[in-house]
Amino acid sequence: MQTTIKSPISFTGRGLHSGAPATLTIRPAGAEHGIWFARTDIATGDNLVPARWDSVNRSPLCTKLENASGVGVSTVEHVMAALAGCGVHNALVEIDGPEVPIVDGSAVPFVRGIMQRGLRALHAPVRAFKVMKTVTVTEGDASATLAPADTLYIDFQIDFVDSAIGHQSKSLRMNNGSFARELCDSRTFCRQADVENMQANGLALGGRSGENGVVFDGAKVLSPGGLRHADEPVRHKMLDALGDLALAGAPLVGRYSGVRAGHSLTNTLLRKVFATPGAIQMVVCDDAMTQALPGYGLVWDEIPNVA
Repeated sequence: MQTTIKSPISFTGRGLHSGAPATLTIRPAGAEHGIWFARTDIATGDNLVPARWDSVNRSPLCTKLENASGVGVSTVEHVMAALAGCGVHNALVEIDGPEVPIVDGSAVPFVRGIMQRGLRALHAPVRAFKVMKTVTVTEGDASATLAPADTLYIDFQIDFVDSAIGHQSKSLRMNNGSFARELCDSRTFCRQADVENMQANGLALGGRSGENGVVFDGAKVLSPGGLRHADEPVRHKMLDALGDLALAGAPLVGRYSGVRAGHSLTNTLLRKVFATPGAIQMVVCDDAMTQALPGYGLVWDEIPNVA
């Protein structure tokens, strides 16, 4: 059965890149509604923005959605990952500003909020997009692939010159609460030189080291408290990938493999998959397929309790 959140939950904070304050509220929605964002600070015109791959205005730093009227919401990837990772199929996400609050830089505040409210079953079958053909996109030394599989898998590899990051790789079968247990508390990260460059260009204005991300400088972890996981960077890249893949518009059944991939490349992959005849097929999930999707069977005790 499709699901929605039982009651509204709100989050307040500043956007990572714009520094703009905003309150985001996840509200219940009916069957077949899907995930939509609503800009409540826009009083006239179309303020509804679909959480869908073909509404992405591609950017290397975050995922920005934009409707035909030019109304947008940026940095949606963490809340989208939380919705997908908790198995929420339908929700209206209201926001009174242009960028989703970065909170602690991970998805765990959203996951804990959703699970505190609980999910309500809806009288409609779960539909998923099943990958039928392998599709790959590349850009320089980065690549992203979707291939057939029995449920959603995410494989990721990263390489950074900073020795505190270096080469990291991880693979997960995204079922039975693995997103909440393994990925949801992993924070966004960057290099100190990149922070300085972005802030000089009017970006990362809401970022504060140790509060909403991890900052690396060579062999050093500059953020107070250090890392939540030894391989927190690659885990966060997987978190981002789940949020970006959730923009397919329904759960994905397939294996995603990312090598140095970012938001823009993952969206390019989705565009190619949907444009390739026979590469993807919408299916009605039977009980076994539904139980293998992200979020099914997630329980409160599996969610990381972070400060």
